[in-house]
Amino acid sequence: MRVALFVTCVNDTLRPRTGRATVAVLERLGVTVDFPMGQSCCGQPFLSTGYRGRTGPLVRRYLEAFGGYQHIVTPSASCAAMVREQFPRLAGETAAGVASRTFELTEFLVDVLGVTDVGAYFPYPVAYHPTCHGLRVLGLGNRPRRLLECVKGLELRELAGAEECCGFGGTFSVKNPAVSAAMGADKARAVTAAGASAVCAVDNSCLLHIGGTLARQGSAVRPVHLAEILASTEGEVW
Repeated sequence: MRVALFVTCVNDTLRPRTGRATVAVLERLGVTVDFPMGQSCCGQPFLSTGYRGRTGPLVRRYLEAFGGYQHIVTPSASCAAMVREQFPRLAGETAAGVASRTFELTEFLVDVLGVTDVGAYFPYPVAYHPTCHGLRVLGLGNRPRRLLECVKGLELRELAGAEECCGFGGTFSVKNPAVSAAMGADKARAVTAAGASAVCAVDNSCLLHIGGTLARQGSAVRPVHLAEILASTEGEVW
């Protein structure tokens, strides 16, 4: 099987190792991964701040870059939700086909490949934070947890208030910094109370917010994208 990787802006600019980890997991499972060089931002920041007109060119660019692929995989529930939910509303039937073929990594692994054990090894206690777009828009449900439960050596710690937003919310954190910081502090306290060595999620935007809050509190808990955990093996822990 051949897929296209939609790496997303946050991963490309701030956490490129997540993109590499995604490729490592997919290739381990026998999937050939292409990286269309024409890809760019999905347009979510523009749309969420009301710049609908500036979103259109980015939608068209996405369709041009990924239109020839049967499966597009991204390590971001937020961006997958943008493509799946908003592209058909912005570009109609032109975008509907490509949007339906865009998958967040965990749903691609579980639903398309039918895999939960990817041969990973991560010998640490981990708390899982379900991000808002993954939980409420894509409906990822227990897919991420099922994958984590199959990781050798990993101890999955329960996170109090797991389904509560971390406070990042894209431009929400810019427009409402005090509220965002308070929500982040609540989430960080829950992560610390879980006794985990790492907190993971399917969106690095949320992990940057949670991780930054933890760092300011002096916590040693490490934010790790779920793809990086799944890419880890006994020979190399990401």
